[in-house]
Amino acid sequence: MALNDARGEPTSSSNRAALDGFETAVAELNAYVGDPLATINGVIEADPSFVLGPILKAHILSLSTERAAEPELRRTVEAAEALDHNANARERGHIRAVRVWLDGQYHEMPNLLEKVLIDHPRDLLALQIAHIGDFFVGDALNLRDRIARVLPAWDERVPGYGYALSMHAFGLEEMGDYGAAEAAAKRAIALNPKDAWGIHAFAHVCEMQARHADGIAWLESREKDWAAGNFFQIHNWWHLALYYLDRGDVAKVLALYDGPIRSGHSKIALDMLDAAALLWRLHLLDVDCGARWDELATLYSPLTDDAYYAFNDMHAMMCFTATGRAAEAAKLLAAQETLASEWSGTNAMMTREIGLPVCQAIHAFGHGDYATTVDLLLSPRTKANRFGGSHAQRDVLTQTLIVAALKSGQQRLARALANERIALKPASASGHGFLARALAALGDQAGAAREEAKAASLRGPIKH
Repeated sequence: MALNDARGEPTSSSNRAALDGFETAVAELNAYVGDPLATINGVIEADPSFVLGPILKAHILSLSTERAAEPELRRTVEAAEALDHNANARERGHIRAVRVWLDGQYHEMPNLLEKVLIDHPRDLLALQIAHIGDFFVGDALNLRDRIARVLPAWDERVPGYGYALSMHAFGLEEMGDYGAAEAAAKRAIALNPKDAWGIHAFAHVCEMQARHADGIAWLESREKDWAAGNFFQIHNWWHLALYYLDRGDVAKVLALYDGPIRSGHSKIALDMLDAAALLWRLHLLDVDCGARWDELATLYSPLTDDAYYAFNDMHAMMCFTATGRAAEAAKLLAAQETLASEWSGTNAMMTREIGLPVCQAIHAFGHGDYATTVDLLLSPRTKANRFGGSHAQRDVLTQTLIVAALKSGQQRLARALANERIALKPASASGHGFLARALAALGDQAGAAREEAKAASLRGPIKH
């Protein structure tokens, strides 16, 4: 007789050991701990007929956003499809979802999993993968509402309820509902203090509201919950570094980079881009990051003709630009141009509309052509959600645009952009610092002094 999973959703399997192994792998994926890929590989080896085995493995591989994972992803998707005749309706929905992702239709994957969730609202795997898929394609509305549509079917008696809450918290934050996001994140953490996604959701709230003291206290007091053996630790270290950076504590930022960020980041794309994004923010402040750039650019160098995921490409271009690697930069731009003009699919659209002009803008910045940087960034910045990432991650585009405007003599534009930033984040020292620079260049010394004083007050000491 076919068994139900831990949340009561149907499976096609009668193998209790296989289903228990699947649940272990899903729990590891939910928490970003352990090795869910190794766990599910063990299940597949023990029971090749277990349909959810290759389904989960394919979902895990799809999250890498790296071409190197594609051959194994293809084999795994084909293995899942070979079991389609044994699958139930829920599992067939997952099989269709991993197939469209493999075929490059990234935006369709969450929509197919939505169909699964309508009938099976407690399918935690479908919920988490759809949520991450929405993040990868920049669909903030569904980051919030896809969770909201099924959340009434959950409560504290359902295993994984806290993870559903933490996903909802992140969606609420990305839609600007910071109070509700904070409440959902803290409720999730009360249920599971080691929920890295929930910890991360409140970290985003603090970033977007420039509540840096709160963010620092939140992450530092909970370090034991997210910084040991967690795949998400680099991203949370990155958030901590951003708080200190806005407060002007460059020494602390570099210490964080040279410590946990550098020692923890590897050839995993999601870790590399956090490292690159942090160094680029320092680069915009004319901080000499020295060999740190070379080390990271060397990791990106094999990916120059890849253009597999536009959001990754932007961070590769930061590294090539900062290190003067003209050949690598040229290869990446050529790959993007080919993809944008000759291919279809989600990444081709992302590259055409956002990725290519953004990389061209960063490349121009590196050559001191700041006016071109401004021209190239003005339009894609306002629709950059289409190539994924969070508001906090995409903020690097606004910062690059403001610095380019200042350096190209477009002080009125810099003033307008700084005003925009201050309206969104009044407590951010960087916004007031940018405005001070623009006003000084425009001859308003009194205004510049006022804004610099405001920035200095916001960079005050942290009270622990």
